[in-house]
Amino acid sequence: MAQRASSSGGTAVAEAVWDDLRARIGAERVRNGTPDDEVDGVLPSMVAEPADEQEVAATLHWARDAGVAVCPRGGGSKCAWGNQPVRGDLVLSTARLNRVIEHAWADLTVVVEAGVTVKDLQSTLAKHGQQVAVDPLWPERATVGGVLSTNDSGALRLRYGGLRDLIIGVTLALSDGTLARSGGKVVKNVAGYDLPKLATGALGTLGVITQAAFRLYPMSHQSRSPSYRASSFADAGRLILAAQASTMAHTGLQARFAYDAPGVVDIRFEGTGAGIEAQCIAVRQMAAGGAESSAPDDVWSARETLWRPASPAMAIAKFSVLPSKIAEACETIRATAEKGGLQWRIVVQGTGLGWIRLESQNHAAVYAALVALRGAFEREAGSLFVAHHPAAMTPLDAWGSAGDALDVMLRVKQQFDPRGILNPGRFVGGI
Repeated sequence: MAQRASSSGGTAVAEAVWDDLRARIGAERVRNGTPDDEVDGVLPSMVAEPADEQEVAATLHWARDAGVAVCPRGGGSKCAWGNQPVRGDLVLSTARLNRVIEHAWADLTVVVEAGVTVKDLQSTLAKHGQQVAVDPLWPERATVGGVLSTNDSGALRLRYGGLRDLIIGVTLALSDGTLARSGGKVVKNVAGYDLPKLATGALGTLGVITQAAFRLYPMSHQSRSPSYRASSFADAGRLILAAQASTMAHTGLQARFAYDAPGVVDIRFEGTGAGIEAQCIAVRQMAAGGAESSAPDDVWSARETLWRPASPAMAIAKFSVLPSKIAEACETIRATAEKGGLQWRIVVQGTGLGWIRLESQNHAAVYAALVALRGAFEREAGSLFVAHHPAAMTPLDAWGSAGDALDVMLRVKQQFDPRGILNPGRFVGGI
């Protein structure tokens, strides 16, 4: 079980040590931490905003020698994800690393600094009718580095794959001050160690992402998102599996359920008008008479609605099950929530990745439901990641069991960050 750290950084760092950092990267780029800089309840002593990747590397080298624990930060939209840090002396912000370095539109690739927001990146690419095919939470705040570190992707994953399929190169600032580069600017690249995939989802525990290169896809000029009423979880599951087994080229597929609303399955088609219409006809037949409606424009941001309105009594968790187990998983969530008297909402993608909101003033019931659901999913080779829980609830490990992979993960951490200064305690198994 994760242990709560103190509200401060957890370690006393002499002022002379901070003066040394100011001398290295400039006093104007180092400031005192404020409550807005808290990392899951831990208040850092200082915040540093290096001007470029060389200063990021220099800051990490300094932190390693000074024994300062570093929490990397992009837009700050997911600072509460993961376990609470054991220590958090310094927040290292990538806010100044905000350039699109190279958009090779003819080659369908882009190289971008880690502090660029997803919204700004997509706006730049859209000028040439291209996109990074990813739709993370809060794109106006989420940065490239933050999205990669948390491995956050949405409905587009169904068609284009996850971030590990889209990233083709990365630059990582390591704790010894090295700037490690792997991959390249071409889509076909097999040289070197696969650092891009290793850094994706590592929550900044191996190094700080400073640059990334992505493969791009053309934007679609036409799309349509019909929705179908689902009378039950089983009904929704049948439609999802039928769509996945078909030859339709859909780019989004999700089911939405709530304790106080009927179930709905949304599907998105992109392409030409005639092609979209043909696929809509096919899915109507699969829906077997399910009432059809047009989905609202923001339906593919349905995950974000789980966080609104914010409540001190809510818990938000991400789960993963086999697509064939979606209906069964949703029924398990409903039964577990109602047993504890909890309000519940679910958004689940056709890939089997889903999000749950549980809400109750009874924090013990919320805790019991999360533990029960994690056990149920892990028994079926799934998982449950707790992204948010009530502050007054008994602490709960965010990740769950890493199984046989933990030993390998610990060895990788030792190789990349032997002194354990990067996000200590935040990742799986207390890494």
